[in-house]
Amino acid sequence: MNDPIATIKRTKAIQDKYQVFTKKAYGQNFIIEPRIVEKIAEAAIADPSELVIEIGPGIGALTQQLCARSQHVIAYEIDPRMPNILQNEIQSPHLEVVLQDFLDVDVDEEIKKYRKENQPVVFASNLPYYITTPILFKLFETKEPIERITVMMQKEVGQRFMAQPSDKEYNALSVIWQYKCDCHKVMDVSRHVFWPSPNVDSVVLQFNFHHRYHLPNESVFLSMVKGCFVQRRKTIYNNLQSYLQDKELAKTCLEKAGIALNTRAQQCALNDFIRLYEVNYESICTSQSESSSGCDWKK
Repeated sequence: MNDPIATIKRTKAIQDKYQVFTKKAYGQNFIIEPRIVEKIAEAAIADPSELVIEIGPGIGALTQQLCARSQHVIAYEIDPRMPNILQNEIQSPHLEVVLQDFLDVDVDEEIKKYRKENQPVVFASNLPYYITTPILFKLFETKEPIERITVMMQKEVGQRFMAQPSDKEYNALSVIWQYKCDCHKVMDVSRHVFWPSPNVDSVVLQFNFHHRYHLPNESVFLSMVKGCFVQRRKTIYNNLQSYLQDKELAKTCLEKAGIALNTRAQQCALNDFIRLYEVNYESICTSQSESSSGCDWKK
């Protein structure tokens, strides 16, 4: 492997060579501490045969380490300046760069396209802070099997993931990741290991998909959870009636689930949402079918 990209010397050399400098529009901050990206790659990849998908590789500090540990790395990059740099500086036969905004990617179709039969799929990324939440929502809603997601994010955002019911940070994403995954912290990351240095520290979290729950029409359940958190200051009853577009149905659903009408969504645990969905499955599914969300009764 070439010298680590994640050093201040190599990062500045690449910037000078290609005349590429960080763009705030892309949330770019380059890591300049090799051991950080080594640890992320070590945590992300359990076996060289795994298909690794990276989001936002930048100039390739993490990508380089992923390619050293996996036989196939797909890197999605939005910045048109970067693919040439990645290929030239990493020079790995294991790397394939796709120039596309990952938020526009059909993740299920891309996994089907690249994955070999029974091949485990893992995601790894130093996510730009401004798209952390939409990217993770997108991955958690993917139908194709994923083994794990290892991601660096702003420390404040990471704390929201670890929030428990009634915590002010607890939100729809807190419920959804618990439904899908087990989560643990890999490490804290200081703001001083980036170039340029951001104003906040970071944390690396890993989400391991557990396949513990198997609700019918899972996409409707995830949609319902998000609907219950749309306006955090309102009660779950107010949010649910907006989601179902029916006040009486919302009241009936909550009563059947044993949830008080004046409860707020952030007071409800995952099991409360599962119960709300299960005991009202036909009513909720019918409501969403009528509003064009779709509902496959045979699932």
